[in-house]
Amino acid sequence: MTAARPVDPADRSGELAVFTPADPPRAGRLLLTGDLLAGLGTPGAADLVPPPGDTTKTTPVRRAPIAEALPRLLRIGARAGRAETPGSAGRDVGLACSSPASPTSADGGHDERAPAFWAAAARFAVHLVARGRILPGVSPEGFDAWRVGPLEPGDADRLHALAAAMPPTARAVAQPDGPSLDLPAAAPLLRAFLDAVADVLPRTEDAPDVAGTPLYAATGPQAAAHLRDWADEVAAGVDAGVRLSLRVEADPDATRFRAVVQLHALDDPTRVGELAAVWSGAAVGFGPRARLDALLAVRRAAQFWEPLRQLLGHAVPDVLDLDDGDVTDLLGDGAARLAAAGIAVHWPRDLRPEVSARVVAGRGSGPGTFTAGAEPLHLDWEVALRGDPLTGAEMAELAASHRPVVRLRDEWVLVDPATRARATDRTLGPVSPVTALGAALTGQVDDRGGSVPVVTTGWLATLRERIAAPPAPVPPPDGLAAVLRDYQLRGLAWLDRMTSLGLGACLADDMGLGKTITVIALHLHRHAIGTGPTLVVCPASLLGNWEREITRFAPGVPVDRYHAAAAHCPTTRGSCSPRTPRCAWMPTPSPGTGGVSSSPTRRST
Repeated sequence: MTAARPVDPADRSGELAVFTPADPPRAGRLLLTGDLLAGLGTPGAADLVPPPGDTTKTTPVRRAPIAEALPRLLRIGARAGRAETPGSAGRDVGLACSSPASPTSADGGHDERAPAFWAAAARFAVHLVARGRILPGVSPEGFDAWRVGPLEPGDADRLHALAAAMPPTARAVAQPDGPSLDLPAAAPLLRAFLDAVADVLPRTEDAPDVAGTPLYAATGPQAAAHLRDWADEVAAGVDAGVRLSLRVEADPDATRFRAVVQLHALDDPTRVGELAAVWSGAAVGFGPRARLDALLAVRRAAQFWEPLRQLLGHAVPDVLDLDDGDVTDLLGDGAARLAAAGIAVHWPRDLRPEVSARVVAGRGSGPGTFTAGAEPLHLDWEVALRGDPLTGAEMAELAASHRPVVRLRDEWVLVDPATRARATDRTLGPVSPVTALGAALTGQVDDRGGSVPVVTTGWLATLRERIAAPPAPVPPPDGLAAVLRDYQLRGLAWLDRMTSLGLGACLADDMGLGKTITVIALHLHRHAIGTGPTLVVCPASLLGNWEREITRFAPGVPVDRYHAAAAHCPTTRGSCSPRTPRCAWMPTPSPGTGGVSSSPTRRST
């Protein structure tokens, strides 16, 4: 290595911002020159390799802790107008590293790519922490340390893109034990910086009091060597070592099953091997900790699916024999729990769970009304094999089977417990007519804690089409002393459609756009086709307003003002007669009186 020599501070070919990792990560420092981050850090000197990188120079620098530098780094991006958004790796790269052929900034100043690069990296780190991508660990020297992880594929791509854009002025320090002037590798250095930011952010002045311990909360180093096994287990199969998956195999007559443990290298998802091969060393590329990583991954997986605990007693935890109960559980909640933990279950290609179920709604004559006391309905289950519905006899055969595999149409088919139960019950219900209508409109219904698809037929399909179709225009009713605007006529037509179907409706025009006059027009329109009076429930303070509006826009329509605690309609002038074109106005009691309360209205379109 070329001997270090002092350098004139004016002899700069670029503004340096070099990150130097430390243990614990939060103790890392930025070595700064130039004016972009002026005022940060304490003066000192360091042996650096500034461009063109042909010699090591003792360079005056400012040493800035990450906790001190982070706010300034984040402001660099804000001043540049580079807003942080998910998936913005290209923007970060553009900010972090301008053209290598342009070592100076646009205004002729010194190259500021290094501070800009760490500003982009700081925003990336903060984004990861904000999304909860942070894990506890123990540093090599035995201190408590947070680090970023686990990384999603998009995060990994972004990390690699940023590392590829790291300028030499961001890592201009020679490897301490290297035989030459080689600079540190970009990707590990960037990852160390991300970990340093992650280790800083959770540690505030009040964090130890809130956590009840200085571990993973205090800024000073905390001895945590006794937690190393725990930290390794937390990271196993998530962000360290390997990820585990299960490959289910069956013999030709589907009488015996087994689960083969597979391992996926986290640093290269395309590297996959059976645990037995990794254990014996036949599978290459899994590192010197392969056995330990595999054992930790199996132990973690056993927390989510109990049968895997049997593997922990095997000399080589590679294969688990499954009985029918295991397969049934794996087809049901077991696979869901494993999937939530990032552990995939792969079924045999010729024995996959291809049976599905959906609800058929609308068979029969339909309900007479959609009110609260309406007769409940039963919806029909339809079970299909690869989309082809089963016959009644096949449904009965499926329901009668007590094994997780059923012979249907000359092939073995895996059947999960929920599908077998649906083939047994044949119906879903009882459900209210409103629930059936909601299922028809949304295309799904809840069952056993999950959503299943719904297909409509018969009366319900007809009703759905009528609701979804544009309403027929309704002319302004006779007796209305006003001219309705186009949007009010559309609201009137929609309200008429919903009420004629026996359904409720909510009108949600903004204040001042004429909801009151639209409702008055609906009353006049419905009276003309033979409906009864209209009851308005409103706050007492609005009684006078409603009376004035009805007198103004529908002269001649009698109004009964009802404001009393007794729950009965006034009998004067026969206001409750179904043929009386009358509006009865009832105030809303104050909260807590046990009466009916009104709420702001909304209109669906």
